[in-house]
Amino acid sequence: MAGDWRAQSGEPAARPREPEPGRLPAEVTGFVGRQRELAELAGLLAGARLVTVTGPGGVGKSRLALRAAARAAGAFPDGTWLVELAPVQDPLLLGRAVLEALRLTDGTARPPLDLLTERLSGRCTLLVLDGCEHLVQACAELADALLRALPGLRVLTTSRAALRASGEHLLTLAPLPVDPRPSDPGGPSDPGGLPDAVRLFAERARAVLPSFALTEADAEAVSLLCRRLDGLPLAVELAAGRLRALSVEQITARLDDRFRLLTGGSRTALPRHRALRTTIGWSHELCTVQERLLWARLSVFAGSFDLEAAEYVCAGDGLEAEDVLDLLDELVGKSVVLGEDSAFGVRFRLLDTLRDYGGQWLRAAGQEQRLLRRHRDWYLGVATWGEVEWFGPRQAETAERTELAHPNLRAALEFCLAEPGEEQIALLLAGTLWFYWVGCGHLGEGRHWLDRALALDREPTEARAKALWVTGHLATLQGDLETARPALEECRRQALDTGDDRALAYAVHRQGSAALIGDEPDRAAELFEEALWHYRTIGELNSNVVLAMVELGLAYLFQGDPESGELWFGQARELCEEHGEQWAYAYVLYAMAYAHWMDGAVRAARALAREGLRLNHLFHDLLGIALAIDLLALLETEPGGPGAPGDLGGARVLQGAAHRIWGAVGLPFLGSRSFFGPHQECAERARAGLTAQEYERCYQAGARLDLDAAVSRALGGSGSAGGPEPGSGPCSVPSAPTPAPARNS
Repeated sequence: MAGDWRAQSGEPAARPREPEPGRLPAEVTGFVGRQRELAELAGLLAGARLVTVTGPGGVGKSRLALRAAARAAGAFPDGTWLVELAPVQDPLLLGRAVLEALRLTDGTARPPLDLLTERLSGRCTLLVLDGCEHLVQACAELADALLRALPGLRVLTTSRAALRASGEHLLTLAPLPVDPRPSDPGGPSDPGGLPDAVRLFAERARAVLPSFALTEADAEAVSLLCRRLDGLPLAVELAAGRLRALSVEQITARLDDRFRLLTGGSRTALPRHRALRTTIGWSHELCTVQERLLWARLSVFAGSFDLEAAEYVCAGDGLEAEDVLDLLDELVGKSVVLGEDSAFGVRFRLLDTLRDYGGQWLRAAGQEQRLLRRHRDWYLGVATWGEVEWFGPRQAETAERTELAHPNLRAALEFCLAEPGEEQIALLLAGTLWFYWVGCGHLGEGRHWLDRALALDREPTEARAKALWVTGHLATLQGDLETARPALEECRRQALDTGDDRALAYAVHRQGSAALIGDEPDRAAELFEEALWHYRTIGELNSNVVLAMVELGLAYLFQGDPESGELWFGQARELCEEHGEQWAYAYVLYAMAYAHWMDGAVRAARALAREGLRLNHLFHDLLGIALAIDLLALLETEPGGPGAPGDLGGARVLQGAAHRIWGAVGLPFLGSRSFFGPHQECAERARAGLTAQEYERCYQAGARLDLDAAVSRALGGSGSAGGPEPGSGPCSVPSAPTPAPARNS
C-alpha cells in the first residue's frame, strides 16, 4: 500500500473555517492550440466525476487541465481548487496537502479525509490534483473516498500514469502537432495555418526577443527545430528561451546534446520544469529498476516497434523475455512509452527526447553496443523475411510492415556503416531490401545506402555481389546508365570468378534492363533470354523472374514483334495469378495495356492500365504510377466512339501530373526513347487540337495535382477530365494551393 493518508493528526482543536471560493492561478503566458483536447476534456468533465489527463512529462497536462478547469468554473459555484502535488513526497501528507490547498485549517487529531468530507459536504466543487504520478495509489484511494462521500464533487487529475481508480475517465495528451493541419492554408503568412508547435515557439520567442517575427525565411528552420523536439511543449519553450544567445539554426544544430542545452526556464516554475533533464528524470525516478532497464534498452529503437521486437532485442542479462510485456505495459501506463494502433496490432514508441535520455543510461551501463547488435540482427531478419514474403499473397502486407519498420531499418543500416567490421552485413541488409527500394518508391534512398556500403568493403563476397546488382537495378530505373552498367558488369565478372550462379543470373537480367532502357531491344532480348535460362537452372522464382518475362515481352514489342511479346506477358500473368503476386502484376498489366493500344483495343488497354495503376498506387511505386498515367494520357486522346472526340485537355492534364511524379523518380521515361513514345504521341495530338494557351494551361493544371489526386484523375475519379465549364477551358481542375512534390526517397 502506498501509504495511509487517512490517519493524520493535527494540532489542538481550533475553530474550523469554511472554504473560500476556489481560485486558480492566472496564466502568465499565452495558451496555444489544444482546442480539440479542451473540447474533449470539457465533455468528460460534464459527464464523469473523475477525469485524468495523462501524457509524458512536459507535454502540457497541467496547462490543459487548468485551462479546462477555468472554463468550467461557472459550473462549480462553490469553487474550483488546484492542489499541486509536486512538493508532496510522502503519501501520508497527501490529505494534509489538499486541506492546505483548500485553505482549510484544523487543529484536531481527526484524519484529513474526515475533515474534507465534512467541509465539502453539500457543495458543488471541482478539485484539480496536479502531478499525481509519484502518489498514484494514494491519489486513487483519496479520490475514490471523496467521490463516494461527496456527490457534488468532481475530481480532475494530471498524471503520467493513470490512477486506475473506479469510474476514472482518461484523456491521453499527445505532443503538439509539428506539421500543418491539412485543412489550413499552411503558409507562414497565415498564422492560423502554422502547426501549433511552431506557433508556441514563436510566441515564447517574442517574450525573449520582442523583435522576433516568424518570417517565411525562418519558418522552415523553426518547423525543423520543433519536429526535432517532438512538439513537446516544455522542450519547445526551453528552446525558445535559448534565443537570448543562439539562433534557431544553432539551437537545432546543438540538439544532439539537448539535455545540456535546454536548461533554462523560469525560476518561479516548479523545480522539475527548470530543465528538460530534470523533467524526464522525474519520470525516471518513478520507474522500478526493471522498468528503467527496459527504458534504456528500448532507446535503440527508432520510430515504432512491436512487442516481438522488444522481447528479442531487450531480453537477457537481467531481463527475462516473458517480463517484457508487463514492464512495457507499465511504461505505457507511466507515459514513458506511447502505444499506437496499427493494422497489425499495437505498436510502441518512445518520443525522441525520452529515447535520448534512455540512451544516456544505456551508454552509462556499457550495454549500447550489445543492444545495437541485437537490434541490427532483428531488423536484418525483418528484411530477410520481407524478401521471402514479397512474392506471394501477403505482398501488400509485407510492404506495409516494412514501411512501419523503415526508421529502424535505417538505424540498423547506420549502425552497420558506422561500426568497424559490420560492412558485409551493411551490404547484405541494403541489398536484401531491394524489394522495398524498388517496389515502394524508395529508389533514391536505396542508392544512398548501397553506395555507402559498397564504398566501405570491396571483398568479393555474395553480399557485395547482391549489392552490386541491386545498385545497377536502381540506377537503371532512375535512368542513370552510367552508374548502372559498370556496377552490373562488376557483378557479372565477380559472379563468374567466384561461381556465384545466383548473382550471375541477376547481373545478366539487369544488364538486359539497362539495354532495354538504353534503346537496344535486340541486345536486351538476348540478355533476358539468358537470364531466364539461369533462373530456371538454379530454380529461382520470384518477382524478379516475373519482371524478366515482362521486360523480354517489351523488348519484342519494341522490336515490332507483338505476338512474341504477348506470349511472354501471358506467362508472366499466369505466374502472378498463381502465386498471388500483385506488384510485378501491375507491370504485366502496363505491358499488356501497351500492347492492346498498339493493336487498337483502346477500351481494353484503358481497363488494364487503370488496374495496373491502382496496384502501383497501393505500393506507392512511383515509377509504375508515372508510366501508367502517361499511357492513360495517350488513351484519353483516342476517340470515345463514333463522332466522340478524345479528351485532349484531360490528356494534357495527366501528362502534367505524370511529369511531376517523374521528378521524384529520376530521369523522365528512364531516358528511353521507347518508353517516351506514348508521351510524345500524346503531346503531338494535344498540340494539334488545343490552342497554345490551352495546351500549356492544362499541363500546368496537372502539375499542381498531388500524387493521390493525380491517380484519382487517371482512374476516372472525382478529378477526372470532363466537359469544360464556360470560360474555363478543357482542363479545368478544382483550384487549390500548389501541393508538395511527390515523395523523393
